[in-house]
Amino acid sequence: MDAPKADPIDHNVIRTADNPVDPQGGLIALTGSLAPEGAILKRAAATPELLEHEGRAVVFSSLEDLANRIDDPDLDINADDVMVLQNAGPRSPSGMPEAGYLPIPKKLARAGVKDMVRISDARMSGTAFGTIVLHVTPEADLGGPLALVQNGDRIRLSAQNKSIDLLVPEEELEHRRAAFTSPNPEPARGYKQLYHNTVLPATKGCDFDFLQKV
Repeated sequence: MDAPKADPIDHNVIRTADNPVDPQGGLIALTGSLAPEGAILKRAAATPELLEHEGRAVVFSSLEDLANRIDDPDLDINADDVMVLQNAGPRSPSGMPEAGYLPIPKKLARAGVKDMVRISDARMSGTAFGTIVLHVTPEADLGGPLALVQNGDRIRLSAQNKSIDLLVPEEELEHRRAAFTSPNPEPARGYKQLYHNTVLPATKGCDFDFLQKV
């Protein structure tokens, strides 16, 4: 029988603090003109070359829009673009689903594209891979900057600067804000109305506001 090891822990699997798998943290909190109240990037799951990236926005206005158009062979999209999903946050009808892992469009996947920058106010599974910005706040349903993004806008992601920015002049954004109306009107009654009126943003835990301690 082999003698017991002095240290039964395999440090190739469970690393010590002075010998980490990566010296940088796995998650990055981003802020910027696209997410003035914050967003999350899982840096450990991202493609390193995409952590500093600027690209053209390709916008999907809802989960239904995404499902209907993502695999359309005529979709105007290339590997350098930034996919943007709106209206998948806590107050949306879908209630912040695990939809942040936007699929690579079929025509790009067939060409060998494995990852793209993808942005939404949704969430995703902790096991998902990709250069994906989640929990963008304020969410689109509240009229945050995410709601104002249009096809062709430029977006810049910088993990080094911990920033995510919509590169559109403020004057133009003001015009868009003035024209904004929520695509999800307040429900007439019942639980849906309660949820719509009281659910908090991702930055505050997606709880009901009346359940927060004073």
